[in-house]
Amino acid sequence: MHKVAILLGPSVATFELGCASELFALNRPEYPNWYQTDIVSFAPGPLMATGGLQLLVPQIEDLSPYDTILIPNWSVSVPQPTDTLRQQLLAAYQRGVRLISFCSGAFLLAELGLLKDKAATTHWRYADEFQRRYPDSRYQQNVLYCFDGQIGCSAGSAAALDLGLAVIRRDFGFEIANQVAKRAVISAHRQGGQAQFVAQPLQKKTNLLSATMDWALLHLHQPLAVEQLANKAGMSRRSFDRHFKASTGLSPLQWLLQQRLQLVQHYLEQGLHSIEQITDLTGFGSTLNLRQQFQKQLGISPRQYQRQFSCSQPAQRTMV
Repeated sequence: MHKVAILLGPSVATFELGCASELFALNRPEYPNWYQTDIVSFAPGPLMATGGLQLLVPQIEDLSPYDTILIPNWSVSVPQPTDTLRQQLLAAYQRGVRLISFCSGAFLLAELGLLKDKAATTHWRYADEFQRRYPDSRYQQNVLYCFDGQIGCSAGSAAALDLGLAVIRRDFGFEIANQVAKRAVISAHRQGGQAQFVAQPLQKKTNLLSATMDWALLHLHQPLAVEQLANKAGMSRRSFDRHFKASTGLSPLQWLLQQRLQLVQHYLEQGLHSIEQITDLTGFGSTLNLRQQFQKQLGISPRQYQRQFSCSQPAQRTMV
């Protein structure tokens, strides 16, 4: 059983707490070994939350029972933790506990020195302040979330859901993460980074661009050139690249790779196809290319991924 602590400070962001609770604290008996989650604080209650809510949660002084510690938000103006909380979080990090921050929660991790030389992000409105205070972190400007070793950080607000689902994908696999997303009525994997939300809302895909992307998803098993997609959309290559990046936050090639890797994950979890068949079904061209891209992007080999997440019984499974 994987134990999760949702760690609250004296001031709580209700939305981010809701995201953490929905993904990790909701009872899901249909999934064996689902998270066992506690919502806790080192601060005495009642805690003040957005909208004037007052919260009473267990006050603790020990984080040793937990495998993952999730910080939904933290004070930007006063990020310094108490000595006890500092000691407990540093000890947890040394034990290899996974530390996850949503939105301003990254300020607490940075204040502890845990983001030194590590990839980190937070809400775009805090980006300048974060980089000014913690120049030794490797701030990621245009992402919804990032991982660096045992630490994961999300950008602002709804990006908490994206990081939370990414954690579930790592722990339980692609199919279960999709089912959790479906139950929450959210996208299992959003495209692009948070720059698309700064100052103006996400641009709508044109009908032609949307139709082209839908067509590409049906033809991932074929070699697909960006010029071919641009022609399909009735645009020049330069115009297509610009519109595609504005709509998704990714280049066409990055998007194609992402879609193909998600399809590979699906086939690996089914456990019904050989690696050669999966290569043909997903358009990677060669098994070597598939293995290299999978390892590079996901940090795990296809064989390891299948062993961890396959839905089929070992006797029925086609091992890659």
